[in-house]
Amino acid sequence: MPKMKTHSGAKKRFKISGSGKVIRQRARHVHKFQERTSSQARRLANNVEASAPDSKKIKKLLGK
Repeated sequence: MPKMKTHSGAKKRFKISGSGKVIRQRARHVHKFQERTSSQARRLANNVEASAPDSKKIKKLLGK
């Protein structure tokens, strides 16, 4: 049986925390970021935990 390959797009976008949760960046954080108000920028700057159904798919892509 061949080895499972990690999804190269997923490994750039997601991290697994020490407790096993999937961490993602908020949407609208990078493109045209300088045009957002400072309050929007602060809100979008924090990374958040992915939802449970998405986490299952993401972990499969990452080979975890």
